Amino acid sequence: MLIREAIAQGSADLKYADIKSPGLDASILLAHILKTNRTSLVAAGNEKLSEKNCAAFCELIERRCNGECVAYIIGKKEFRNLDFSVNKSVLVPRPDTETLVEAAIEIINRLDKNETQINVLDLCTGSGAVAISLKNECPDLEIFATDICANALEVAKQNAKNLLGDNQIKFFLGDLFNALNCSNLCASVPPCENLPNNFSMIVSNPPYIPSGEIQTLSAEVQNEPRLALDGGKDGLEIIGRIIKEAPKYLRSKGYLLLEASPEQMENISILLEKNGFIDIKLYKDLSGSERVIGGMFEK
Repeated sequence: MLIREAIAQGSADLKYADIKSPGLDASILLAHILKTNRTSLVAAGNEKLSEKNCAAFCELIERRCNGECVAYIIGKKEFRNLDFSVNKSVLVPRPDTETLVEAAIEIINRLDKNETQINVLDLCTGSGAVAISLKNECPDLEIFATDICANALEVAKQNAKNLLGDNQIKFFLGDLFNALNCSNLCASVPPCENLPNNFSMIVSNPPYIPSGEIQTLSAEVQNEPRLALDGGKDGLEIIGRIIKEAPKYLRSKGYLLLEASPEQMENISILLEKNGFIDIKLYKDLSGSERVIGGMFEK
């Protein structure tokens, strides 16, 4: 079978399985097997595919047809021009979440860098995509990141090491802010030492899907860790906790930024106002949907 024929057959199988981007997914999977990129794959379209590679490709196509996402199959996902390792312990980084990074950078660029060290806390860090991207694009930031899942935090630690080098981010294991009082997974920094008294900014892409809606989502989303999806009955359980506790961890005129569903923004805005946040602002994703909300807390 020729490479172009394999892509065509794989695309057809994925389309039959109602996969939304069959041609793209088939190309990515075959490029992964052949250890090449999609551009080179097209150029090699008339070359013959070995039986071994053909069998491997068929296996990956079957996994994709069964609802496993491409990122889990190939073990990586691009985010902010960086390749993040991912597995089933973490959510796959999505383009929507780039809005959170962009909003954070917009605010950081307005802060007075001569006044004090700018430090950022990333709650529910997962693969580390937000924390690592911020550190990569703003190297002078001091970044802290927490997650309740030990396996997820190990993925984030490895991504930070691979993409930034050693000890560029301080990682903590535990439940939201409580993690700061627990075990620091960065061996060079003892637990609870070298922590700022409060943060310039707190960012989070927390679980925000209502519990009852998870079973209605696509198969590939349902294959992602429920712990990172389930936001409780109304989807605002974790978000509500973050908003309520954040003022204790923010310096005066510090910012809180949250990713959530567009349908939740009105309720989140109310929660922010009730907890003393001002200058509340919404940020839209590439599709024009309100994806990130944030405000400033002035003590």
